[in-house]
Amino acid sequence: MKSADRKQRGGGRVHQSEDEILAEELATLAAFAGDGGRLTRIVAKLMRKNVHEIDLAVPLPFEEAVEHVGQVLGRVGRTVHPVPVEPGPGQQTIRVLARGGFGGMNPVLVTALVTYGGETNSEVRLRAAAKEGLIKQRAGEQTATRLAALLAK
Repeated sequence: MKSADRKQRGGGRVHQSEDEILAEELATLAAFAGDGGRLTRIVAKLMRKNVHEIDLAVPLPFEEAVEHVGQVLGRVGRTVHPVPVEPGPGQQTIRVLARGGFGGMNPVLVTALVTYGGETNSEVRLRAAAKEGLIKQRAGEQTATRLAALLAK
């Protein structure tokens, strides 16, 4: 297990890993469909992840870039707290749970790290992760690509 995927303790808070958040969301969907969700949660933790990261240069000052990224991600998913890593000075992390794959049935965890890049620009590292079943939908990759295009506008 990668260190980024483990629970991290910082400031007295325990952060859920990507795997835990995605497993919980898949279990919730299974429970909604009539399954208890318990078996789905266990199996989901064992499934592979499709992860895609994209680095973007955004021609906006830091505060405006944070607002822009927050608005774009807020339109495609619900906010997930707390964020995985406490950002340093000149950084802000935004995390949402979006939908991807066929019919939007695959939860995708999107994490954006906005970093100060200068007076008139900022940098964004966009990471999208989704669990992959037997049918490879590449929901993480597709979601990251779609959101990168929206953020570039």
